[in-house]
Amino acid sequence: MLASCFSTLLTQSINPKLFLTSSSARNGKKIRAMASSSPKRETDPKKRIVITGMGLVSVFGSDIDVYYNKLLAGESGISLIDRFDTSDFDVKIAGQIRGFSSDGYINGKDDHRLDDCWRYCLVAGKRALDDANLGKKAVDTMDKTRMGVLVGSAMGGNTIYSDGIEGSVQKGPKNISPFFIPYSISNMGSALLAIHAGFMGPTYSISTACATANHCFIAAANHIRRGEADVMVAGASDAGVTLAGVGGCTACRALSLRNDEPHKASRPWDIHRDGFVMGEGSGILIMERMEHAMRRGARVYAEYLGGAASCDAHHITDPQPDGLGVASCMIKSLKDAGVDAQEVNYANAHATSTRAGDLPEVKAIKRVFNNTSQLKINSTKSIIGHGLGAAGGLEAIATIKAINTGWLHPTLNQDELEAEVTIDTVPNVKKQHQINVAISNSFGFGGHNSVAVFAPFSP
Repeated sequence: MLASCFSTLLTQSINPKLFLTSSSARNGKKIRAMASSSPKRETDPKKRIVITGMGLVSVFGSDIDVYYNKLLAGESGISLIDRFDTSDFDVKIAGQIRGFSSDGYINGKDDHRLDDCWRYCLVAGKRALDDANLGKKAVDTMDKTRMGVLVGSAMGGNTIYSDGIEGSVQKGPKNISPFFIPYSISNMGSALLAIHAGFMGPTYSISTACATANHCFIAAANHIRRGEADVMVAGASDAGVTLAGVGGCTACRALSLRNDEPHKASRPWDIHRDGFVMGEGSGILIMERMEHAMRRGARVYAEYLGGAASCDAHHITDPQPDGLGVASCMIKSLKDAGVDAQEVNYANAHATSTRAGDLPEVKAIKRVFNNTSQLKINSTKSIIGHGLGAAGGLEAIATIKAINTGWLHPTLNQDELEAEVTIDTVPNVKKQHQINVAISNSFGFGGHNSVAVFAPFSP
């Protein structure tokens, strides 16, 4: 889960101040120096990367237009949990997916065996392939050794894992299912999608808590840039609305306790925020070499310009309070993208609605973008909750839809913002905004930072 979630019980025994050193000032100077350099955008069509397909599973279903329209309407997806008994839980709310159907995407036998994490992954991934017109007939004409899958997860098949452990304790080791290990491990989403599509290129997973999806986009893009792949299926999937997921985060004092007002519980940057709201789902992109996409006449949604990953090296749960690690990651992402800071006019923020995480991100944004008068930021998590590793995938799709439609979805529950938040958060109501360059931020426990840069596609 994510580094910016909260100040937890762990911080009572591990003092974050012990990790702060006089190097902060020196690092700040280095970051400012990095920001002053003039990057060069990629022009080689063999190295440029475009988005030709998108697929998701969300609290609003699996149709991307429905998903984004509900985001624009500010329709909260947070409600009372009914998947399991929460009588003994302090937290009773989540962005729980209801009415999910895998019909047409997963056969009945496999659907029964799979963890929800992989059910979401397969549906989102197959929908993305269909959206990109990469069905079996088309793929059979391509070099499958140059087509890969990089889909990660923060928690993997945690229901399969917990059920397997419980069963073995109650009934003995002979009760363990032969699918216990295969469907628990976090690489299985990539493997299942590769098996389905017959992709034989780079296929593996990355798990960096809630920074996972962006890490997968960045790594997938690098395979294409290095000439190792033409097409990469990339993103993440998580199904954390479970006894273990909600119970574990509740024990860490991570989650909002606003059970009486679920739709008001996720409130990034608001002074009354009290924790994040658990969400779930999957968000997957088809990333393709521009030359390859143009040759086959693919529809292009946007261009992936670049991205970067870094580590705060500060604390196991909390980000650096001054936002230096996050700022460094944003600067590196812009350099990789060949973008000057003043070109960026939209950021889909990590913004989880936690005390520890929200303000360091704002500080970092102000550090990188000296003039924020034209910059707008928003939080998808305020509407659908925090999808853990999948959050970056769902937010990348929201970012690309914003690029395509010219509309930004609101950040809900912007009632009384922290004084430091002087940037336009698109409070409570959608706004029209022509995006020049957008960044999407994702950060995770352990200090993992990841930033992806997208822009409208211009051949």
